[in-house]
Amino acid sequence: MQQKESGILKSESNTIDASNLQRPETVPLPLQPIDRLLRPVARILHVEATSGIFLIICTAIALAAANSPYREAYLAFWEQTVTLAFGDFSFQHSLHHIINDALMAIFFFVIGLEVKRELVHGSLADLRQASLPIAAAIGGMVVPAGLYLSLQYGEPGQRGWGIPMATDIAFVVGCLALLGSRVPHSLRVMLLTLAIVDDIGAILVIAIGYTESLDLRYLLLAGVAITVVQLFSRLGVRRFPPYILMGAIGWYGLHESGVHATLTGVILGLMTPARSVLVPERFREYLQYKQDDFIEERWVKRKHRAALVKEVQKLTRETVSPLEYLEITLHPWSAYVIMPVFALANAGVVIQPEHISDSVAAAVMLGLVVGKPLGIVLFSWVVIRMGLARLPRGLSWPMLISGSFLAGIGFTMALFIDGLAFRGQSMDTAKVGVLIGSALSAILGMGLLFWTSVLHRRHREQAEAEAAKAVDTAE
Repeated sequence: MQQKESGILKSESNTIDASNLQRPETVPLPLQPIDRLLRPVARILHVEATSGIFLIICTAIALAAANSPYREAYLAFWEQTVTLAFGDFSFQHSLHHIINDALMAIFFFVIGLEVKRELVHGSLADLRQASLPIAAAIGGMVVPAGLYLSLQYGEPGQRGWGIPMATDIAFVVGCLALLGSRVPHSLRVMLLTLAIVDDIGAILVIAIGYTESLDLRYLLLAGVAITVVQLFSRLGVRRFPPYILMGAIGWYGLHESGVHATLTGVILGLMTPARSVLVPERFREYLQYKQDDFIEERWVKRKHRAALVKEVQKLTRETVSPLEYLEITLHPWSAYVIMPVFALANAGVVIQPEHISDSVAAAVMLGLVVGKPLGIVLFSWVVIRMGLARLPRGLSWPMLISGSFLAGIGFTMALFIDGLAFRGQSMDTAKVGVLIGSALSAILGMGLLFWTSVLHRRHREQAEAEAAKAVDTAE
């Protein structure tokens, strides 16, 4: 007797007794020579600190090249023209512009996915739980911008007020990974949530603070393209190419409208569905129904095997949400290709003594090294004092103060906003301020966290020893 349930046939004879199945030790694929070469690489890429270390290496290469005898060739390489032409249409910009506006749109898309995940399933889903990192992030944006403006208000460098506001999540993750178990889990969650809220703030700063003029015709084109993306989602379009096409049109519309084109990535990331179409139970029932097709004798004789393989692939893909699938697919490209290329193209600055002493560099460093931790701790104290939030279990004030210095690492987003705010000499001096300020913040943050963790361990051991002594005395 067969029954039809949710459009999938299920037979009693096809039911699998899971207790009788042997679990394979590894993926049932033959080991190839290339696997032996790539396996160590895969292990390295799965280490949390790797992306931050790789980013540091690319930054060092950019700085070394820009301050070497080959600096003119190095800097000129990023300014060579890239042309995309089709008939009468021509899109022509420098390689540097393509990286910062087109390639970074994918980076911002991944940020949009991360923000959407946190809003739906993560630490931002519960407002009560998220109130502390949200308040800390706001303080970590407002105070650095205020300190920067206190030195630059009314000066040509005033436009750089947004530079010290953002936290670089890749470097923060790398620093926390290097410290290992010395950092409590609650502080990791706090800092990562803070960095995500910082990204939201930086996106708003780019959209509001660095948009000078608008072309409504192209803005309308971008709006239409994004609306079509939403329509595709409502209609149940499951293939990626239509979304990519509309996303590219939306990107071009924003690019030509005057709004920074990378915001297209954020918008599309926030629009990506966070729930899967096919629940695992239904997929398991489908595999039970199809299991006899994969018996070797039948499989050899079966026609249209490729169609069955495509069907299984499609259903396998639908067991996870588009957000989860895209995030896990694009995150390695963002961390190990896009951000390093961005660093190579933007961190190469000719360092001169006058850059370090310039007021713009000093204002950026003050915002990152002093403003970030001051704003985070101050706003955290205020919301806790008001009863709107509380310190997570296992997180002490010394640990929070120490960890807040890591938020002053503002590399990627700070350099990005620097490119929007300045041109020429001011851009170089601001870059120097970002590099020095971020380095100082990393050193101070890791040093203070190591010191406070040692003190915490000593206090705990002392308390345990005193408790054991009290028990012995009582006996």
